[in-house]
Amino acid sequence: MKAFLPHERPDTKSDRRDLPIVAVDLETTGLDPEKDRIISIGLVEIHHGNIMLDTAWHRIISTSKEIPEESAIVHHLTDDVVATGEHIEDIMPELLQRLSGKIMLVHYEFVETQFINAACQRLYGSPFLIHMVDTLKRAYKQMIKRNHTVQPGELRLFNLRKIYKLPEYKAHNALYDAIATAELFMAMSAESNPQGKQILGDYLT
Repeated sequence: MKAFLPHERPDTKSDRRDLPIVAVDLETTGLDPEKDRIISIGLVEIHHGNIMLDTAWHRIISTSKEIPEESAIVHHLTDDVVATGEHIEDIMPELLQRLSGKIMLVHYEFVETQFINAACQRLYGSPFLIHMVDTLKRAYKQMIKRNHTVQPGELRLFNLRKIYKLPEYKAHNALYDAIATAELFMAMSAESNPQGKQILGDYLT
């Protein structure tokens, strides 16, 4: 955390296409960051409008907390699989290093921000601070701007990908979801002022 916090966050007046963006996804034991734990992290970077697959990074994280059956059904991470994972205290330094000075891209920021923040508080006694772009929030704002009535489930990642005619993928794998979020972000951004400047501040949550 001492290495992460001093990095200056990108200027909000910059063109977001000139800045490194990191799409991140987590799988967790549940949805309560105080009681539940991260069990998988996936990420991939976007540089100058290109998804850099050679930066793809995926880790399974061990936990002493029993994984509820309903969670395991969704992400297919069972107790025996997670038992082979690495410790969160060994993973967090590399995650923070990969995010240092960059913009974090997610789909539904509550999960990623709350769980990473909870981990930082437990391990370092410090909050997690970063510029954040949320494709779910951007999609919602675009729909409201068009006077579109948002239907239940319409803002889920795989449903938004259908709207933008992106291919189907295997959901609920942290790395696949991170790549899927990066692709959705690129498709959404292509609609907004593709030739002019795309101010970072207009994208932040």
